[in-house]
Amino acid sequence: MKTIYVVRHAKAGLGGTHTGDFDRKLNEVGLKAAHFMAELLEQRGVVPELVLSSPAERAINTAEIFCDILRYPKERLEKRMEIYEGGAGRLLTILQQIADTNKTVMLFGHNPTISSFSNLLAVGDIDSLATCGVVRIDVAVDSWREVRPGSGKLIWYEFPKRYQ
Repeated sequence: MKTIYVVRHAKAGLGGTHTGDFDRKLNEVGLKAAHFMAELLEQRGVVPELVLSSPAERAINTAEIFCDILRYPKERLEKRMEIYEGGAGRLLTILQQIADTNKTVMLFGHNPTISSFSNLLAVGDIDSLATCGVVRIDVAVDSWREVRPGSGKLIWYEFPKRYQ
């Protein structure tokens, strides 16, 4: 059994004159929401063995908050440009390349790709993951290489309702 937590980054401020999309930082609401959701996962006993993130500032900010609260070493956080630039199929390829020693993986990304990926993996009907929304998907496989579209089961979807 493999488990993946798919996380959309928390709310970010708008890019300014000198700030492009890639460099947008979390706003105050986003910071609170990220802490809230990470603490929820901690209460549920979530312990990621591998954390992957888009290298965009808002995704990294969100991932680092989760790492702090879930006691995952930030220096082991893997930044993957494909998560920022690629589509759902590319995220599936990334998942299929994960070492099988990792049973629990957490992936931080952006909409619409992150929602499409969740639906591809678990054949769901999540219209659009809310900011800082987290989806837990379990896949009954021994190897990440065996993961295919529709092979996952959506266990739950949570988002910080008070911060939307």
